[in-house]
Amino acid sequence: MGEGTSSSSKKSRKPDYSRFTQQELPACKPILTPQWVVTAFIFLGIVFIPIGLASLSASEKVVEIVDRYDEDCIPTNYSKPALAYHDRVTHIQNNKSNKTCIRNLIVPKKMKHPIYVYYQLDNFYQNHRRYVKSRNDEQLRDPNYKDDLKKTCAPEDMNGNEPVIPCGLIAWSLFNDTYGFSIKGIPLPINRKNISWPSDRKHKFGSNVYPKNFQKGGLIGGGKLNESIPLSEQEDLQIWMRTAALPLFRKLYGKVEYDLEANEKITVVIQNHYNTYTFGGKKSLVLSTTTWIGGRNNFLGIAYLAVGGICLFVAITFILMYVIKPRPFGDPAYLSWNLNPTGN
Repeated sequence: MGEGTSSSSKKSRKPDYSRFTQQELPACKPILTPQWVVTAFIFLGIVFIPIGLASLSASEKVVEIVDRYDEDCIPTNYSKPALAYHDRVTHIQNNKSNKTCIRNLIVPKKMKHPIYVYYQLDNFYQNHRRYVKSRNDEQLRDPNYKDDLKKTCAPEDMNGNEPVIPCGLIAWSLFNDTYGFSIKGIPLPINRKNISWPSDRKHKFGSNVYPKNFQKGGLIGGGKLNESIPLSEQEDLQIWMRTAALPLFRKLYGKVEYDLEANEKITVVIQNHYNTYTFGGKKSLVLSTTTWIGGRNNFLGIAYLAVGGICLFVAITFILMYVIKPRPFGDPAYLSWNLNPTGN
């Protein structure tokens, strides 16, 4: 008798019944009939295909000039790749060699301003794990940062007993080719202000943090920085330190604020300093206009067209299957939520 009372007095772990806890509240429980499925696929196709056509049309309106210059700016007399490679590497590493290179570009169509000037690198893996981690964001913001830099920035952390500002391999490998433009001997100005992200200028790079001991070690990686200009105004550095996800990438160099007419000849004077030759990289200069979709990007339009086309194809297939070989439908009254709607 006592045992029965004891067992009955134990609290049950079964929760109190409610339609909320048992998920029996009124809800939309659609039944995917052929009509609904076909209508949905047709709707997606009708929406996606015009978006794809508009995207492709906007992409085709972009006028773009791409000029690869790394090989032509260091000509070689050797036909064998190994000898040509050694010749170019020797030239780029020689501080006394002439790095000036003159290129002529022809404008294929009228280019309306703003015209964006990019440098493009290929076979440069900025997404390598050790490379991406080789930076210290706190040092970039705080002039009083004194913590150990070895964990984040080695081997470009210290120059003797003094910290390197900015430290790390990303800053150390800063791109340093320069471009000068002219048309019929008249210089074409390049606007290099306000080309980085506003958040980088205001928050990520300190207005009272100045470069120090940068590129003063035994091995020079790339460009140097003016030690009298704070990092918040070093926009080349800010753009470079936004690492790319793919080995082929473009980074903004500046903007041309003038229209360029079709068939105009642009003379570009390149100071070819950046060493991509030791790892088989490629360098290109890019001039591009933009539309509402941005720069040239055919992939987006093709993707929309492909998805829209597949949706229409599936819709037509379902229609044919429904007409040629229809299947009988089950009775919705036998569904579980219709057999026991209250859960009791």
